[in-house]
Formats: sequence, structure tokens, C-alpha cells
Amino acid sequence: MDEKYPDPDDPRHTPGLEPGGGVPPGETPPGEDSTGGAGPDERHNPAKGWARTPVIVLALLVAVFLVYFLAWAVEL
Repeated sequence: MDEKYPDPDDPRHTPGLEPGGGVPPGETPPGEDSTGGAGPDERHNPAKGWARTPVIVLALLVAVFLVYFLAWAVEL
């Protein structure tokens, strides 16, 4: 085995372990940091709500269907 890179699971080569595998006080790592910075860096927040063009297209489609069904109802 290459002594430069010892087995990480071998307790003889793991720093900070007491005999028997215990960890002395002060050898434990600090607590975990929050994950607030773990996500992507979002500098652009899109506007909330709908854009003007989809609302206009949807309104026109609704108007066409209303005119069609009104004409169909009047014809009866």
C-alpha cells in the first residue's frame, strides 16, 4: 500500500482519534453552516404576474368563442 495515501478508514492513520476509536473533546469539526448560499446566484428576479401579450391573446380567444356560441344560440 502506498504510505503517501493511507486508507482513510484505518484508525491507526486517522488523526484525532484516541485509542479505541473515541474522539477527544475539541477534535470534532464545527457545526454545519446554513445552506443559504448553496443555490444558484439569482440576480434577475422576473416580474410577477402575466405579461401583456399572453393576456391579450387569451382575451381574444375567449371573445371569439363567446361570439361563436352566442351566434349559435341565437340561431336556434
